[in-house]
Amino acid sequence: MIRTFITPTQSNFNVALEFPEDYLGQELEIIVFKKQEGLIAEKKLNQIKLSDKYRGVFSKDDAKSFNEHTQQMRKEWDNI
Repeated sequence: MIRTFITPTQSNFNVALEFPEDYLGQELEIIVFKKQEGLIAEKKLNQIKLSDKYRGVFSKDDAKSFNEHTQQMRKEWDNI
């Protein structure tokens, strides 16, 4: 992997890239984002509660049934 940081001073940026021999003939991906942008997105993703992630997926009856089923399965595991 090749990683470098730049600070552009104009809206267009022309650059000559040099690749190692083992990169030649391979499909490569070039990504541009602000240095902290990727880290912030990952942090926000980890802050989402599981209950918020699945809110509205189940009806109230389905959610109650699923919760009862889950509790029963956990009790069965405790008995093993």
